Amino acid sequence: MQSYEERLTAPRSWWLVAALVGVACALMLLPVGTLPMLGGLIGGCALSAVVVSAYGSVRIRVVGDALIAGDAKIPVAALGEAQVLDAEEAVAWRTHKADARAFMLLRSYIRTAVRVEIVDPSDPTPYAYLSTRDPERLVAALTAARV
Repeated sequence: MQSYEERLTAPRSWWLVAALVGVACALMLLPVGTLPMLGGLIGGCALSAVVVSAYGSVRIRVVGDALIAGDAKIPVAALGEAQVLDAEEAVAWRTHKADARAFMLLRSYIRTAVRVEIVDPSDPTPYAYLSTRDPERLVAALTAARV
């Protein structure tokens, strides 16, 4: 049973930058000839699109009794209170309030986040910071999974 899923996709402006990287590669190879220029355009666009897609493919899921955030899989039993962070609080928790031991699934282009305490005594991680576009829904899914 899956109660929450979100993919933290990269913003549209990053795709424009990926296209501009391809154009820049093409312009660098223009003095060499037309075919290398086309190769630079295609290769530059493809490589930068792969980078943008890979960075924007991370997912947050609440599945059964686990929170899966990127590569981390945390049992719901090891989670404490989940706190919705508005844009101002999210900036604070990823800067001056941040703990170096925390698990951070951080995407700076997403303004809101959720901070979830980790209460497992054998885990030194104090909390998980998860960038999310829908923090209320994520907290509701975590609460429902705990019950």
